[in-house]
Amino acid sequence: MANMIIIGAGPAGVSAALYTARANIETTILHNGGGALTRTDRIENYYGFAQPISGRELLEQGMAGAKRLGVRFLEEEVVGLTYGSKLTVQTSVGEHEADAVILATGTSRLAPKLPGLQEFEGRGVSYCAVCDAFFYRGKDVAVLGSGEYALHEARELQSVARSVTILTNGESPAAAFPPEFTLRTEPLAAVEGRDLVSSVRFQSGDTLPVDGLFIAVGVAGSTALARKIGAITMGSSIAVDENMATNIPGLYAAGDCTGGLLQIAKAVCDGAKAGIEAIKFVRSGRR
Repeated sequence: MANMIIIGAGPAGVSAALYTARANIETTILHNGGGALTRTDRIENYYGFAQPISGRELLEQGMAGAKRLGVRFLEEEVVGLTYGSKLTVQTSVGEHEADAVILATGTSRLAPKLPGLQEFEGRGVSYCAVCDAFFYRGKDVAVLGSGEYALHEARELQSVARSVTILTNGESPAAAFPPEFTLRTEPLAAVEGRDLVSSVRFQSGDTLPVDGLFIAVGVAGSTALARKIGAITMGSSIAVDENMATNIPGLYAAGDCTGGLLQIAKAVCDGAKAGIEAIKFVRSGRR
């Protein structure tokens, strides 16, 4: 039986799942909590509700409808995405193979407001270890983050870099970092260098020489996952065609992560499109 993995349990992801499940495709939604919608108190600009509804209630009703159709929900943090004989989604728990994947986790691209961070993007500051690790062979690098996503990025760098330091920027580590990674928990003050990154400075005044800084704060959003597999992105959005397909066969994106109108109605429409096109792809047997 063909299977589909959807990353994200918001309106775009659940909308896609309603179509794929009804098409008799085994559908699993991987999610890490409810996302931004759970923090929305009143929604009164969405079709079908005579009275305002909270974001959490709308989310719960959407998930309940998908579960009724047989959609499986797994609360696992997604940390990576690879492409071999099948698309493989890596989580904090294990790996899941799929005939097609739909990215629908919103627009989050967390990064602290740290002087030098934006200025050195592409010149020592990176948001994708698997994309850029090659350029740091035998060099000293750091990963900014404190959770499972940061640990995953550090492991990607471990085989090529001379040293990998985890910078939590004042946060307590949320993952079990092994002793081969140096752990620095002090708050950061700036990223420094001339043409390229050469160091990070802590608020204490101490500095750490590094050739590269990889940002892995919070959890991996759709755009970060798309980059890992070579999908085309534009800033913080994933490039898709009119059918929500990326340039990677079998990989689709829907909702806020594709840019445009950041509204529930648009996310639901995107999800429906992505689900329908992913069904066609799976049934065609293309790879």
